Formats: sequence, structure tokens, C-alpha cells
Amino acid sequence: MNVKYIVATIKPFLLEDVREALVGIGIRGIMVTEIKGFGAQSGHTEIYRGAEYTVNYVPKMKLEIAAPDDMVDQIVSTITTSARTGKIGDGKVFVMDLQQAVRVRTGETGDDAL
Repeated sequence: MNVKYIVATIKPFLLEDVREALVGIGIRGIMVTEIKGFGAQSGHTEIYRGAEYTVNYVPKMKLEIAAPDDMVDQIVSTITTSARTGKIGDGKVFVMDLQQAVRVRTGETGDDAL
């Protein structure tokens, strides 16, 4: 079994564009979580009702995908292309080895579980 686990963080307003692009290359499943975090941008300053305050954590979407090894490069390329604005805070993509995958309903394992 050569399965990878891909975790990506993207800007929230690009979620549908990224989802459509992934479906377009044949991805059948994705997990999405609303998260907050910071990277190089280290938050930002906003003004609310005349008062200035610092936002230390920026809203992001976290995507999680389990995929066969042979699709990883295409998935990473699809995410980076469809999530790129060219501005700071576009996100990150991480790829890790996935030791085991099991479909709960059928007990299938490995690539068959995806």
C-alpha cells in the first residue's frame, strides 16, 4: 500500500475553487475544517467601531486528503494552482506517508479503502 496523506491550508474564500479543481482530477473524498493560525503574516490589525485591535490568528481552511502515491503530484499541483493569489497567506501543503487506511463499512484496506 502506497498511500499518502495530504494536509493543506488555504484561504477560506478559495475553498469552492479548490474543491471543484480536485473533483475535476478525480478526487472522491476530502475532509475540510475551519481553522485559525498564523505564519509569515503574523496576523494583522483591524479597526472595529473606531478602535484598533490586533488579530493574531487568521481564518483558514484545512483540507485533508488520503490519496494513492501516483496522484500526489497532481493533487499538490491542483491545490497550489487553484489556491494561489500571489499574496502572503496563500497557505501550505504537507505530504506524509499514511501507514494504514481502512474503510469502516467494508473493512477494505489500503488503496481499496480510499
